[in-house]
Amino acid sequence: MSPSPPVQRDLHFSTDGLAWVVNGYTITYGGLLMLGGRMGDLLGRRRMFLVGLAIFALSSAGAGLAPQPGALVASRFVQGIGAALVSPAALSMVTLLFTRPQERARAMAIWSGLAGVGAALGVVLSGVVTDLVSWRWIFFINLPIAAFAFLATPRLVSESRAARRGRPDVLGGVLITLGLLLVVLGLLEKENHAWLSFPVSGWLGIGVALVAAFIAVEARVERPLVPLEFLRSRNRSTANVVRICYYVGFATLFFTLSLYVQQTLHFSVLATGFAFVPFGLVILFSATVVAPWLLPRFGLRLLNGGGLAVSTVGYLLLAHLSPHGTYAADVLPGLILVPLGGGLVLVGSTVAGVDGATGEDVGIATSMNNASMQIGSAIGLAALVSFGGDRASGLRRAGVDATTATAHGFAFGFAIAAGVTAFGALLGFFGIRPVSPQPSARPVEHPAGERTTA
Repeated sequence: MSPSPPVQRDLHFSTDGLAWVVNGYTITYGGLLMLGGRMGDLLGRRRMFLVGLAIFALSSAGAGLAPQPGALVASRFVQGIGAALVSPAALSMVTLLFTRPQERARAMAIWSGLAGVGAALGVVLSGVVTDLVSWRWIFFINLPIAAFAFLATPRLVSESRAARRGRPDVLGGVLITLGLLLVVLGLLEKENHAWLSFPVSGWLGIGVALVAAFIAVEARVERPLVPLEFLRSRNRSTANVVRICYYVGFATLFFTLSLYVQQTLHFSVLATGFAFVPFGLVILFSATVVAPWLLPRFGLRLLNGGGLAVSTVGYLLLAHLSPHGTYAADVLPGLILVPLGGGLVLVGSTVAGVDGATGEDVGIATSMNNASMQIGSAIGLAALVSFGGDRASGLRRAGVDATTATAHGFAFGFAIAAGVTAFGALLGFFGIRPVSPQPSARPVEHPAGERTTA
């Protein structure tokens, strides 16, 4: 869901509060993804998919009926819980269906491309639905889709789970989720408080301490969410950092540009939705056509490093947003270059992130892939919106008019995004080891104990 003035106006949201409509979802989604993936491995992937789908549908109804800001944000938190169960289970089932490296790479390309298109299509549909009916139907539209998936899945998908059983690491899931929540809260408070104030440094410090406690717990529990041995894979660990670097700017792009084209360029909600159509078309083409063609010829380094380098150029162009800009000159180039590189990154980091994963630990690999996406989005959105807002406030105090100050604040956020993606590009080029996707390569074997039942 992209932010829009109708939501802000109807429920009386502040700009920081509006960010929680996005972050409420991404924090619980990102924080609980690894727990959701592990629960799918242990308790059954199809079962967790259906449980998560029910939670997602019910919370979508709650969001659509929300009478006040707190109710909407709370529903978004619960939506994230449902998505944290659905997403890793779905991707695990896809990964297990395609065991040969070339087949798996193509499946991951299609998955990544559709994920990127889904994000862009969500902005388009939210604009259309908001303009024609109400923003509340952005949530209600999930209900028939969830109902169809709930009825069809048991007939189409067999149950699967890891052979080794045990108790999921609930404590680890709680610690990482609360830690991320407080880090994001501290970052969002930066616009209104000094760095050394408790609302900023206090929440940040406690959040970081909880993340450190999570790492300590993972080193000691019998069945950790993230086994330290699993992270010793150079490709898997680097791929997840690369994804975080990409998604730091990704979420901010949708949030910030939605506000820029409406508040500065004076687009309607409907026009704002259609303004993001190029993003969806480009990322679909990049992920499903360009990336599969480049991968066997040039390998994962080019997809990860080169993709982020292209996205960096897009963010540098967006860092020149002005109060007198136009869509064609100021917005469109970024909406082409960021997804052009993004499609390569999504495929490259997904393939590297599940490198060597088997039926025993595929849930960990896929949930980490998704968790890095949501963690990058939540922290990036909080940090860049806060830093951009802080820059705009400083300019207004210096006597700059509000429109100019706001545009410069947006541009400053994109400049930071460019720096983060440039760092990620270096990691992609030098941190990823080559993996052959050729069909002659030895396929990933299912462990003997992998259980599959009808």
